Amino acid sequence: MYVIIETGGKQYRVKEGDVVNVEKLDAAVGQVLDLNQVLLVEKDGNVTVGAPVVAGVTVVAKVLEQGKGDKVIAFRYKPKKHVRVKKGHRQPYTKLSIETINA
Repeated sequence: MYVIIETGGKQYRVKEGDVVNVEKLDAAVGQVLDLNQVLLVEKDGNVTVGAPVVAGVTVVAKVLEQGKGDKVIAFRYKPKKHVRVKKGHRQPYTKLSIETINA
């Protein structure tokens, strides 16, 4: 059984026991979240697609960690003009452990 959930403007395919990094959520480490934006449910070969969400289905997830991803370097230059601009960015994320799927 797996579901497709939406959080942070992105969609993730998860099943029980998965660990997934999602866009940063305002939640403390160890907190249990109920994710109710379930777009699709697959159970025993039967697929249920929501319009836009599947009613009555929630995903229980536990927050494992709040962190930052790898650094991404954005470098811009103009040749022969001594223009060099270097910027770095680390995207924050929340690591979730999918505990149960209530369907």
